[in-house]
Amino acid sequence: MNLWRRLSGRSRALALTSAGVLVAGGLVTLPVTAAQAATQCSVDYTTNDWPGGFTANITINNLGDPLTSWTLGFTFPNTTQQVQQGWSAIWSQSGRNVTAKNESYNGSLAKNSSTSIGFNGAWSGTNPKPTQFTLNGTVCSGGTPGTTAPPTTAPPTTAPPTTAPPTTAPPTTAPPTTTPPGTRVDNPYAGVKGYVNPEWKAKANAETGGSRVSNNPTAVWLDRIAAINGTPNSSSNGSMGVRNHLDEALAQGAGYIQFVIYDLPGRDCAALASNGELGPNDLPRYKSEYIDAIAAIQSDAKYKNLRIVNIIEIDSLPNLVTNTSGNAGGTAMCDTVKANGAYVNGVGYALAKLGAIGNVYNYVDAAHHGWIGWDTNLNPTVQMLKQAATASGSTVHNVRGFIVNTANYSALKEPYVKITDNVNGQSVRQSKWIDWNQYVDEFTFAQGFLAQAKSAGFDSNIGMLIDTSRNGWGGTARPAGAGPTTSVDAYVDGGRIDRRIHAGNWCNQAGAGLGERPRANPEPTAFPGLHAYVWVKPPGESDGSSKAIPNNEGKGFDQMCDPSYTGNARNGNSKSGALANAPISGAWFSAQFQELMKNAYPPLS
Repeated sequence: MNLWRRLSGRSRALALTSAGVLVAGGLVTLPVTAAQAATQCSVDYTTNDWPGGFTANITINNLGDPLTSWTLGFTFPNTTQQVQQGWSAIWSQSGRNVTAKNESYNGSLAKNSSTSIGFNGAWSGTNPKPTQFTLNGTVCSGGTPGTTAPPTTAPPTTAPPTTAPPTTAPPTTAPPTTTPPGTRVDNPYAGVKGYVNPEWKAKANAETGGSRVSNNPTAVWLDRIAAINGTPNSSSNGSMGVRNHLDEALAQGAGYIQFVIYDLPGRDCAALASNGELGPNDLPRYKSEYIDAIAAIQSDAKYKNLRIVNIIEIDSLPNLVTNTSGNAGGTAMCDTVKANGAYVNGVGYALAKLGAIGNVYNYVDAAHHGWIGWDTNLNPTVQMLKQAATASGSTVHNVRGFIVNTANYSALKEPYVKITDNVNGQSVRQSKWIDWNQYVDEFTFAQGFLAQAKSAGFDSNIGMLIDTSRNGWGGTARPAGAGPTTSVDAYVDGGRIDRRIHAGNWCNQAGAGLGERPRANPEPTAFPGLHAYVWVKPPGESDGSSKAIPNNEGKGFDQMCDPSYTGNARNGNSKSGALANAPISGAWFSAQFQELMKNAYPPLS
């Protein structure tokens, strides 16, 4: 007997159904004998077929006494028909006989209730439907429902639920090791409009002048398990969950939507403001309650024509290179999640599970030049990302590209300071600001990172994203030309666009402005591998609180968000440069939003 590991999390909510089942275009009611009194049932079985494969959706209707567990059985008419990948049940096949047993979370079926399960299958020759189903040994109706016209293109790689997953998540199972068929474009941002999050738009519109930017697409952050179904009482996420946003994207006629996958165990191990709800040993919960639940919704066939972009776990893997023991400012939490594999295996699982969906595009976070721009950091980080991309059943093919500068402030381009410049015979790399870095801005860093990633074995057609939501650095402080040549520091500090005190400062930076507006293929000649400028960090959402603020959202306090803090080893013991009176991370920060608009570059009209 062949036994598949099921794709857990593909569950559907129970819904009342009638006692009939569609058979050959008609409604048929199953006659029940006395011997069948305890178990009475009907089954709906429909498929989407394409050459060599199909997706089957099955609804089990319990018409009899309540059940605490169930086993569905049926027989394929042809020997070439095979179950390859199933969900919401424990699937097995012996010869032509198929069995589906309930998962732990969907075994209870009240009278006149139903549950939905499904699988992806393979066939050759013909793909006739089973003519008989049994539930706990009792024959049900539902033999030969009307055929479903084959789609013109292959459907999504995994069949989906129609509603949100159960509140009690199914157990974790290994993701598929290969990506099922799915049609993807090279650049998901090209040629289509992006989704405008109505919750962020409402906050921006409430600000004076906010309507000038509120129609820009921004990412939806899933920073805790509850955000999957919506968090109406949260200071950051709103009442809209993943399915609500996807439905709204369809209503808007959007071509792509962006989600930030951000809930790793021991999240953001080198900071406190963005620590998450899961402890360092909570990888099973991350898989079953978080990733599986997201995948169950994103894989719904309803959304198959929507390009779903997932930004995978910012501020995670690079920490394992730069913020563990032996590095300045290394933390015990980073040591822990490196040793127990929480980050590597968590990212690998997310890539594999989400990458198995044919209309999903995964972009992995790759930090920014002020973090890993040195060769001693860049090459090891690329290798760490490669390790994660091939962990937990994933392959590099599940990575569509990488994103830099996520939620950061590094300048897109430095027009007046080039890394090759010399001042009085001294390289600008010797300046205090550049500090021997190989890069001075995000544009050149993204180019360098992409080249390194391809050399490391990632696909040759991968692309880059740059988060430009807060790196405009316009306003009156923006330099108009190169700095004086009296010294290398004077030259760099006088001409650099990025006005932060230190390139390692990351929290609510004073003087920052909105950057380039989101658009696809912004530099087709200079950088054809750049897929888009994006606003992944929604402008106006805080990076962290200026002081400790009690909350029930798992948001801590980091001194880097305190404007009076004088720094640590990771920022050269410099002042934090943070704005005062900031709320907890993700909460709306009106003063910052106003400053971002004021200092926007290109300027707002």
